[in-house]
Amino acid sequence: MIIERYIFWEITQRLFWIAAILILVFSTEKFVDYLADAAAGKIPVEFVMKMLSLKLVSMQTEMLPAVMFLAILLAFSRLNQDNELVIMSAAGIGKKRLLVITSIYSLLFCILVSAVAFFVAPWAKHRIDELKNEAWNTANITGIISGKFKELDKGNGVVYVEKLSDDKQAMENVFLQLRYNNRNSVLRSNSARFQIDPKHGGRYIVFDNGTRYVGEPGSLEFQITDYEKYGVLIQEGAQDIIFRSIEAMPTATLMLSPLPRHQAEFQWRLSALFICILLGLLAVLLNQYPFGQKKFTLVILAILIYFLYNNLLGISKSLVEREHLTPWIGLWWVHALLIIILLLIYHYPRVMKFKQGLFGSRTMNP
Repeated sequence: MIIERYIFWEITQRLFWIAAILILVFSTEKFVDYLADAAAGKIPVEFVMKMLSLKLVSMQTEMLPAVMFLAILLAFSRLNQDNELVIMSAAGIGKKRLLVITSIYSLLFCILVSAVAFFVAPWAKHRIDELKNEAWNTANITGIISGKFKELDKGNGVVYVEKLSDDKQAMENVFLQLRYNNRNSVLRSNSARFQIDPKHGGRYIVFDNGTRYVGEPGSLEFQITDYEKYGVLIQEGAQDIIFRSIEAMPTATLMLSPLPRHQAEFQWRLSALFICILLGLLAVLLNQYPFGQKKFTLVILAILIYFLYNNLLGISKSLVEREHLTPWIGLWWVHALLIIILLLIYHYPRVMKFKQGLFGSRTMNP
């Protein structure tokens, strides 16, 4: 048990600092993206930290297996560099024992990964979808700042609001310029509000007691209309952009569903467990080769292996979703391929030793 605890501690130390670095890098990148979305009026400012936190939780399904793979790889690389693996081998702790120890650690880690992949991550993605829907319903409102011009509809419109209510639902002294079919339309009103059509999901800005001007600058042909209420469609079909991702569906629903895209998502979640176990074993086996003592080479190789493995899984998932690949084959062939590679790597030294002995005996006995 002393050796097991020692190896577990070596892996766990590296697991925590690798996870901390990756989370820091990812959160910084996403924080900048969400701030840009908030500045553009795509999401409310108060949603930034909520969406960042939920995003960090939802991506742990992909991050945790990668973190564990690198942690095991670097832990055994350190043991290899300090010749501790040689000492362990001399003490009777061979490759099989190390693989068993790593498998136990991987299986224990799989408990955490399965909880995240099957329950926590789908919940987080469901909450992200809810926030996206809420942000969609308030996208134009949240981008408006009192006393500043706000561009709408991809540059086809500009709105200016002198004063915005605290709940960001009502506006005072509003100016709106729109351009459709090469004609300018200007609306001015003392008050206006945003309104969403509950039936079709279209978003309108409704002006009260104002004036509408239609025409071209420099031309005398202007239409001037006074109105009590005037609604302008700002965005169409909000109902067509309701965020309901498959990634947010409960795992039990996916498992029982016959739909290929649901089976693809279920197999993708299950793959996180295979990645933990198989890549954990691969990390131990890679350290039996000379490059195992070179951390830089080992890390580059590990990253290439992980991305190749993950990309093959992603391609297979996409093929199943498009019904170009049967779910019976699905993502399983990628795991089977890695198992075959593991067996080849495991037996390679023995095969080479057998060949050397065979050809050596032939040379001595012509």
